[in-house]
Amino acid sequence: MSSQDQTTMSEWVRDIDFEQHGPLKRALKTVLGNPIANYMPAGLMRGLLRLTESELAAANWADPGGWRSMVISYEGKPRQIADKLLVGAGTVPTALRNRRRLATRLLARLIDQADHDDVHVLCLGAGPGLIVIDALTQATRRAHATLVDISPDAFDYGCSLAAQKGVVDRVRYVLGDIRDIDELLDTPPDIVKMIGICEYLTDEQIIEIVQATAGVMPRGASIVFNTISQAHGTDRFFRRVFGIHMTYRDVTHLQGLLGQAGFGNFAAFPEPLGVYNVVVGRRLG
Repeated sequence: MSSQDQTTMSEWVRDIDFEQHGPLKRALKTVLGNPIANYMPAGLMRGLLRLTESELAAANWADPGGWRSMVISYEGKPRQIADKLLVGAGTVPTALRNRRRLATRLLARLIDQADHDDVHVLCLGAGPGLIVIDALTQATRRAHATLVDISPDAFDYGCSLAAQKGVVDRVRYVLGDIRDIDELLDTPPDIVKMIGICEYLTDEQIIEIVQATAGVMPRGASIVFNTISQAHGTDRFFRRVFGIHMTYRDVTHLQGLLGQAGFGNFAAFPEPLGVYNVVVGRRLG
């Protein structure tokens, strides 16, 4: 991506009101919170979470890393005491909310940057599509979205949210395998969003998906995706207690995978906790 484009996008996100952890909170998590979470016996930790009726834990036990747990983290207003600690003070839920703000702003501005109206946004592994719905409401240029997922579980929730925000007539939920994306679309997408899925896929799966996606994208179309790092310090907790197994890749690695499918001109934007980067790339010729 040209230095001018990078500068422009940096200006887009400069005034985002991110959540941050101060020095004292970071120190306490490093010396106390993270070791307890990571090394307390997993059975004991799960028992405590059941006893305190943690909705975040229950959502992850039913579907590790699934859309319900994502919504709980995104909303940031849990009811149970355990969830107030996990969601309110946890590094990953906080970073997820930052990622949502960052991805939403970038998508909205990419929509506004288009040279035509009724911009088409394609969301892969959509779940309820919260970020896309947010972007449709923030953008000044009119856009519509196709949201594809292999499970219809979250579609009703997404439609309800879209209705609340006045964009239900601009979202279309499609049940299908994103590797078969050419069979699921009526028109080519101007922007593709694949936030929150790469960390659950192998390199080979990512390449297969982005190759299929590149085949339906016109030259110059944008793709928005994210990386995740172990900076949160609680991977052991997520694996042992929640059953969430994530694959960590740096920006260079993930850009290399997408480069194999014909994407380039990347620009990466970190959220302040250092857990996620949101990356924008372009479909090359």
